[in-house]
Amino acid sequence: MTGTTGTADLPETMRAVRLHEWGSTPTLDRVPVPTPGPGQVLLRVDAAGLCHSDLHIMDSPAGVLPYELPFTLGHEVVGTVVAVGDDRDGSWLGRTCGVHGVWSCGECRKCRSGRDNYCVELTGPIGGGTGFDGGLADYMLVPSTRHLVEVDPAAGPALAPLTDAGLTAYHAVVAQPVDPHGAIVVVIGIGGLGHLALQVLAARSPEVVIAVDPRAAARDLGLRLGAHHAVESVDEARALVDEISGGTGADLVMDFVGAPETLDAAPSLMATGAALAVVGSAGGRLAVDKTGSVPRGWRVAAPFWGPHHHLQEVFDLATAGSLSAVVEERGLDGVLEAYEDLRHGRASGRLVVVP
Repeated sequence: MTGTTGTADLPETMRAVRLHEWGSTPTLDRVPVPTPGPGQVLLRVDAAGLCHSDLHIMDSPAGVLPYELPFTLGHEVVGTVVAVGDDRDGSWLGRTCGVHGVWSCGECRKCRSGRDNYCVELTGPIGGGTGFDGGLADYMLVPSTRHLVEVDPAAGPALAPLTDAGLTAYHAVVAQPVDPHGAIVVVIGIGGLGHLALQVLAARSPEVVIAVDPRAAARDLGLRLGAHHAVESVDEARALVDEISGGTGADLVMDFVGAPETLDAAPSLMATGAALAVVGSAGGRLAVDKTGSVPRGWRVAAPFWGPHHHLQEVFDLATAGSLSAVVEERGLDGVLEAYEDLRHGRASGRLVVVP
């Protein structure tokens, strides 16, 4: 049976932060509230995180990203189901859910193997806020309950960043071929993702974790979250790794910056058989070969987001108190100012918009 359920008490219009031109600032518009069709659900947005990826999308020149304009930004979303387009989904009404940001097909070989974040059918838009209308609005349309993970409504807005920053950090740690247990690990960049990765690593009992960040506050945060050492630069990290390892190098290097200076330094930090996870995208490039410029047995990965089942694991960690994001709340009417604060590093944590 199909038939829209739950729309009787909804307003006709809503606020939405929409991008109309590449390389420009989005605008706060008033648009119609979507009506869910067969299989779709409508969420009342409870919280939506702001991300540097949003800035990357805004700043992109025309033709770089395979998205059609305009669309609503916001890909870190927690909301409550207020309408369904299929009576068979009626049990979802009233549930608070996190939205998995990769709207995969569910049928390709990657999806069937539990790696839906690498869905081969996603050749254009990826999900809400990344090509499709996202959650920086009063309401958000989600194409299927398959993209939802139920959460405790009492958990609050801090869950929103976990749908991307938390999931990406978690996947970056657990998908590595090097077991962090008993390993020497270097985490570069203790920002929105790095501070979450430290929490995930702490539960896996590495021998030594070295946090790297030029900001004193970030280094202090790193130590509070489980790092054994916190240093200002990759040069300091290299010297410390040499001292701790007896010159053999680190087993796992996680670069949440991805700048030229951090990627250029990565091979000198790595031990034989070490792994490098490149999560940040600040313009760095790494040349890899088999001639000895990178230690023997090197492994390099550029993990993307995370699969749906990892999002459930992330929320389980949050429920257990083992994973939490440092957040700063803003209102939807102030989102353009919030983006400027994000761009210029004026935020004290992950910025979360609460409509």
